[in-house]
Amino acid sequence: MVLHKFGPRLYDGLIRTLTAHLTAIASKIEGKEGAPFLRELKKRWDEHNKSTQMIRDILMYMDRTFVVQQQKTPVFALGLELWRENVVRNRQIAERLLSILMSLILKERQGEMIERGLIKSVTQMLVDLGHPVYVEDFEKPFLAAAAEFYKKEAADFISSSDCPDYLRKAEQRLAEEAERCAAYMDGGTEPKVTRVVETELLKNQMTALLEMENSGLIALLRDDKYDDLSRLYGLMRRVDTGLPTVRSMMCDHVKEVGRALVNDPEKTKDPVEYVQALLDMRDKYERIITQAFADDKTFRNALNQAFEHFVNLNARSPEFISLFIDDKLRRGIKGLSDTDVEGVLDKVMALFRYLQEKDVFEKYYKQHLAKRLLSGRTTSDDAERNLLVKLKTECGYQFTSKLESMFTDIKTSRDTMAEFRASLAAGGQLDQLGGIDLQVQVLTTGSWPTQQVSTCNLPRELEDACKAFTTFYLATHSGRRLNFQPNMGTADLRAVFGGGRRHELNVSTYQMCILLLFNEQDSMSYRDIESATKIPAPDLKRALQSLACVKGRNVLRKEPTGKDVNDGDTFFFHDKFTSKLIKVKISTVAATKEGENEKAETRQKVEEDRKPQIEAAIVRIMKARQRLDHNTIITEVTRQLSARFVPNPATIKKRIESLIEREFLARDENDRKFYTYVA
Repeated sequence: MVLHKFGPRLYDGLIRTLTAHLTAIASKIEGKEGAPFLRELKKRWDEHNKSTQMIRDILMYMDRTFVVQQQKTPVFALGLELWRENVVRNRQIAERLLSILMSLILKERQGEMIERGLIKSVTQMLVDLGHPVYVEDFEKPFLAAAAEFYKKEAADFISSSDCPDYLRKAEQRLAEEAERCAAYMDGGTEPKVTRVVETELLKNQMTALLEMENSGLIALLRDDKYDDLSRLYGLMRRVDTGLPTVRSMMCDHVKEVGRALVNDPEKTKDPVEYVQALLDMRDKYERIITQAFADDKTFRNALNQAFEHFVNLNARSPEFISLFIDDKLRRGIKGLSDTDVEGVLDKVMALFRYLQEKDVFEKYYKQHLAKRLLSGRTTSDDAERNLLVKLKTECGYQFTSKLESMFTDIKTSRDTMAEFRASLAAGGQLDQLGGIDLQVQVLTTGSWPTQQVSTCNLPRELEDACKAFTTFYLATHSGRRLNFQPNMGTADLRAVFGGGRRHELNVSTYQMCILLLFNEQDSMSYRDIESATKIPAPDLKRALQSLACVKGRNVLRKEPTGKDVNDGDTFFFHDKFTSKLIKVKISTVAATKEGENEKAETRQKVEEDRKPQIEAAIVRIMKARQRLDHNTIITEVTRQLSARFVPNPATIKKRIESLIEREFLARDENDRKFYTYVA
């Protein structure tokens, strides 16, 4: 027929025949209801597929020549088109098909069992008819129905469940939809329906869910609910603004808890307890981020930001952290393994990084380190040096150079004392020390915390021993000057009390000078002691208070009795002093008002030390840029110095004025807001 030019008649006849056949098929399918309807449709579709393949084979020549030349639809594709138009898009069939499919899927969502294979064959038929057919005739209505179903379900869940329960239900629904798509839908449907479920169950309910009273995000964080938090994190990362919202809420919560901690007067009474509370709090949230939030760096950054915010609200945080380190290095790490010590130091360094005033920490750390080194009360030299390395890595060589020279001085002092004894022994002059076991620490003036040179009349024997050491030292180190600091020293005295009771008293140098006066007489007035020792009045009163007013350590007796030392008091040797210990340590009573003065002094020293640093930064910036406006200088100086401290803009302004006076800078003649560098 094609060869004899009857191709059009053959092609058109095929269309008419198939159309008539499919119209009859459609009426048979229409007569069914429910599952039988789908079975009939599947059966007829399978038959039609098979028939169309056979027709294609019979009309192969027409398919290869006439159809190609005339650009007609190939036979098999024509069969699909006609099935689509006459059966699937037959109005009554289309409506009933969609209604039955939606009804079956709803039943499955409600927990009923359905014949999945049947739905699979129908959805596959729609895909075979062309993807747009599947999308228009099934997928779009399916997604709309899913949105409506989950919108209602979300409202039901949120009113009847707490947050963890809701999350479990949402997670289960997402898994069910994924499994449903895999079972009987096209692969492209899964991400679309997942997005619908995420929007309805998570995104639209996110605020209500996270802010649920007693079970929302804050409650989960407070109660360390790792599994629930992990589920929350996993679900919220599916939503556009989910994780940023969770992160922001966590950050605000940590700030609130932290503010309460640093402003708690009970906690701030004890520096060690205060810092330990900060470390425990940080450990808690670090664990949550590691175990529940997939070690998310953005959450860790938020945590660091929150800690930096509230740690710096307490101006004494640098001092407290240094005191905590002091406590740990003096006694807290005794018996710990190297790994545990390293862990403690790393945690403390994490808090140190949050400090904005690192120079204030440095001042206190230097004072505390000096006391540890001079008293020999550090538990581990390795731990001390390890911490120094960490500080050096964090803040640079300049930060630790003086601290390192303090260690050098201690080592050098030990060597110097060995040489001193050797030289005395070699010259047969050991009797110059008068039987005193003298230990001198020679400290470089610039490296150690500055101390006022204190006055004190040392006992003659000790004075002679110090002179012998001075003569030896200056003979080997020309051009140096030695100033003895009795206020920083300690002494061990052997004392005999009534009944021949012997004790070894560990006292300060000032206390030693007072006690040795009682070798000559049994009682002395305050005025006599002051005159004989020449110890400054505040230090003398504290030393006497320690010796006479502390129960269990009162080797002197005071009249009249009382806790405070007054100018009219008289002191007696306490012959009846007893102690279970052979070695008795008598600590000096801590100064109270003086302590506040020391804090003010430390702050003042820090402010003084900052001035040259600010000026150096200004000059560096101006030398590089030559001309800058005021605000840019403040921004640049703050950026450069932020690793050590955050300078006050008013202080920067004063330093600029000072540099103008000293002709390092000049104001621009044309615009007074600008400064120029004077070479």
